[in-house]
Amino acid sequence: MRVLVVEDEALLSRQLATALGEAGYAVDCAEDGEKADFMGQTEGYDAVVLDLGLPKIDGLTLLRRWREQGLSVPVVVLTARGAWHEKVQGIDGGADDYVSKPFRMEELLARLRALIRRSGGQANPLLRSGALSLDPRSARVTKDGVPVKLTGHEFRVLSYLMHQQGRVVSQSELTEHIYAQDFDRDSNTVEVFVARLRRKLGASCIETVRGLGYRMEGSS
Repeated sequence: MRVLVVEDEALLSRQLATALGEAGYAVDCAEDGEKADFMGQTEGYDAVVLDLGLPKIDGLTLLRRWREQGLSVPVVVLTARGAWHEKVQGIDGGADDYVSKPFRMEELLARLRALIRRSGGQANPLLRSGALSLDPRSARVTKDGVPVKLTGHEFRVLSYLMHQQGRVVSQSELTEHIYAQDFDRDSNTVEVFVARLRRKLGASCIETVRGLGYRMEGSS
């Protein structure tokens, strides 16, 4: 899963990127609205963390522009504590949720997980597919209740497929959602990660739909 952090305060941006990375996300950062606009329209993100007080293009204008252009990615806006008008404007502008500064990182991560889960049509915070279980809260995967150790990229591949259960996901889509922008992306490595997951989780856990991509079935 991939997240765009749009924050002009350098320290907070680094803190957000670190926390999200440790939680298993691929993270890109933009320090102003102009750069964020370009990245949001040219890259594939599963969620955006958006500060409203941005240089070049303010966050509210950026959000409204995205929504007018049909960009439906879930967005959490960061607002100043007590600035109720920012919250109202953000929600009216197309935000899916908001967090007031200063905030606890755990709260932001929980809100992001919920947004990503809902956008994928998942009601339960624990993702299941057959004997497999993935908990986005702890970045933990189990099979028949036994923990399975995965690398960061293996976890991202599995997480994205489990969030898209029942739908065929192409190699290019997977590549777009498991790597940050500055990573040397190669769609061929997706095959390697899928092969590793099958060895660790069972050959039938991920179905190959010839010529189209991969699919995981929902909980049985």
